[in-house]
Amino acid sequence: MSPVLAGVLQLLALIAALALAYRPLGDYMARVYASDKHLRVEKWIYKGIGANPNTEMRWPAYLRGVLAFSAVSVLFLYVLQRVQGSLPGSLGFASIDPDQAFNTAASFVSNTNWQSYYGEQAMGHVVQTAGLAVQNFVSAAVGIAVAVALVRGFARSRTGELGNFWADLVRGVVRILLPLSVIAAIVLVACGVIQNFSGIHEVGQFTGGSQQWNGGAVASQEAIKEVGTNGGGYFNANSAHPFENPNPFSNLFEIFLLLLIPFALTRTFGRMVGSLKQGYAILATMATIWLGFICLMWWTEFAHHGPAFEIAGGAMEGKEQRFGIGASSIFSISTTLTSTGAVNSFHSSNTGLGGGLNLLGMQLGEIAPGGVGSGLYGMLVMAIIAVFIAGLMVGRTPEYLGKKIGTREIKLAACYILITPTLVLVFTAFAMALPTPPHSMLNSGAHGFSEILYAYTSGANNNGSAFAGLNADTQWFNTTIGLAMLLGRFLPMVFVLALAGSLAEQTPVPATAGTLRTEKPLFTGLLVGAILIITGLTYFPALALGPLAEGLAT
Repeated sequence: MSPVLAGVLQLLALIAALALAYRPLGDYMARVYASDKHLRVEKWIYKGIGANPNTEMRWPAYLRGVLAFSAVSVLFLYVLQRVQGSLPGSLGFASIDPDQAFNTAASFVSNTNWQSYYGEQAMGHVVQTAGLAVQNFVSAAVGIAVAVALVRGFARSRTGELGNFWADLVRGVVRILLPLSVIAAIVLVACGVIQNFSGIHEVGQFTGGSQQWNGGAVASQEAIKEVGTNGGGYFNANSAHPFENPNPFSNLFEIFLLLLIPFALTRTFGRMVGSLKQGYAILATMATIWLGFICLMWWTEFAHHGPAFEIAGGAMEGKEQRFGIGASSIFSISTTLTSTGAVNSFHSSNTGLGGGLNLLGMQLGEIAPGGVGSGLYGMLVMAIIAVFIAGLMVGRTPEYLGKKIGTREIKLAACYILITPTLVLVFTAFAMALPTPPHSMLNSGAHGFSEILYAYTSGANNNGSAFAGLNADTQWFNTTIGLAMLLGRFLPMVFVLALAGSLAEQTPVPATAGTLRTEKPLFTGLLVGAILIITGLTYFPALALGPLAEGLAT
């Protein structure tokens, strides 16, 4: 079987699995967030944190809940790392330095999971399980909660109430993420992923010394890492490590997990606003971009540029032989078009244009299908922009789902779109202009610039994957990437929740003959075009200096 055919068959199997799970999971999540009943365990949690889950919140109160919970989470995870050396189960590892502890705390609380450390050489069992794994659950639940609040903004009228943040947070963890992660962890253990609390031990003697490995609760963390589109991992090699991803089946299963909730949330959206066709339109937009990027990645990675590529059958550098180019390309595109950040190959070893596709996937805003929650609300903001553009074309006041898109709404949407590129480009410019940061670059020229651009793109877009080659464990990068992650996560949420509140206060406008049909393929095409054009205009100069220059030179 040719490598190309193997990749196509895996893609078809993945699409079939996602299609089978789409309807039941999407409908289930809609019922979870529409229910007025609370499970017993949920009542215990509410009592423990002193929250009243039946109190409706307007957008400022909802936002305060998001920010307060996240701030406490950052502080807790920071302190946990700083006292690691005194904790049991630390495996003898020292406490984490202040700048790296800040970076890691910001990373996991913002659902980025960027790692400037070697997991197997820095973090003990307590920090991994009580710190990082817990944040994998709650940070993902925060993203879903904000998306649900925006959907309620479209679904409700003449009220500014968006639900209760604490109820949405707890339900997301207890009813969605935990059950899915338990099932996923069992499957991963059956595939050969390790799950233990063993210490450090030698696994054999090699020339020049012995090799040591430590165990860990890898399968359970790998499950929520993918289900919650978190990224990160127990080991520095991430999902290329055989302890995390041992075989082709586990690889395909992990891709399925990281795409599962983001795609299914479009069904939840359609169900909650009372029009499944609207959900299908958003799904079609996401799927079109995702499939298009995969085909482009296959084209550039399978292309034969010289005798080495011809012998290997494509660009095999930096890829695991057990996965090959086809599966590695699907994984890399899926992980950069979501906010997962898990990698099963080194993106720095992709062809110049292949690395550029991974960069562009994050720069789109990770909305195809995007992160858990963040992908849906990012796509809905882009839909508002597309409706506004269409309204300008025909001279009508733009409307989306019966809500007028006025001055306030378009300003909030514009601020949402502009904040992340501003963070990426400003931080990249400073890093390239100052004398010290470029010393962390392994490569010079266009590829070296791509290392810096990729790092800040990954951080500000809350992806967490690395281009490799960049030594990010410095005070400059730990601090600035940490700030980019926090600002890139929570500033957009401010605009999303303000937008949700504004929409919820409106009186629905009845559809007329002149209303744009946003459930039709024409709108899907308009939305895809708006996404690509807006992103292209924003990032094209930077991409031209990095991956495009490298790709055209080879």
